[in-house]
Amino acid sequence: MAKVIGIDLGTTNSAMAVMEAGEPQIIENAEGRRTTPSVVAFNAKTDERFVGELARRQAITNPENTIYSAKRFIGRRFDDASVQEDVKKVSFKLGGMDGGDAGIVLDGKTSAPAEISAMVLRKLKEDAEAKLGETVDQAVITVPAYFNDSQREATKIAGQVAGLEVLRIINEPTAASLAYGLDKEGERTIAVYDLGGGTFDVTILALGEGVFEVKSTNGDTHLGGDDFDLNLVDYLAEEFKKENLIDLRDDVSAHQRLRVESERVKIELSSVASTEINLPFISADSSGPKHLQSTLTRAKL
Repeated sequence: MAKVIGIDLGTTNSAMAVMEAGEPQIIENAEGRRTTPSVVAFNAKTDERFVGELARRQAITNPENTIYSAKRFIGRRFDDASVQEDVKKVSFKLGGMDGGDAGIVLDGKTSAPAEISAMVLRKLKEDAEAKLGETVDQAVITVPAYFNDSQREATKIAGQVAGLEVLRIINEPTAASLAYGLDKEGERTIAVYDLGGGTFDVTILALGEGVFEVKSTNGDTHLGGDDFDLNLVDYLAEEFKKENLIDLRDDVSAHQRLRVESERVKIELSSVASTEINLPFISADSSGPKHLQSTLTRAKL
């Protein structure tokens, strides 16, 4: 019997698992990691496309053709206030598609965000096949509970484009509840908090007789790991501007270096009380090259 994989298609990272002896087991990707960055990049010089860790590695040198956080734009209107706000923050270009939906400009053409997600899903499928040693054609994919019908359908189509038969689209809080075995503990009402890369959601679930009913869901679609990174980028850019009268956010490459460093610092401060930020040759003016050096504490963050 062919194996079905479960996929958590995340804003910043994605993961996949398979049932082995009745227990879910995370499948490592080709790089040996348990999560895959939800990042796609296109190299215009060589016509190569990169997905995952390889795409993220060249984000600094190829910022305009490196697409991240595509999930944020699935099923969103281009004239939506939050999308217009994101236009100023991301290193790649956003544009309007036929019908008014938000699109992502990659390799000179405007693509639907679901197409970017399909590229990530295809990599997950190929890595799962290599790891399991057999063809994988079916999957279950999770989506935020607040996703509307068009966003769910776009996710399903992304799976189909990646060569997967999507058996079911499951709400992320429902998947989390199943993972913790809460469906086996009788009738109850629970709250699931989900702080991810792009959103912070809370969902109230009613459980009974193996059925999950979403009673209510709400959240902030711009409160997640990405937003922590962007706030840190703004802080470091403002400090640098005070000292050097140069706004690093006006330079696409410097902005991307700041974003990558901000993510590293955020992760590092989870385990240490303070960390050093050192970005040499981040900019230059008539007096010569400029370097960004700073110390950031967990308390300050």
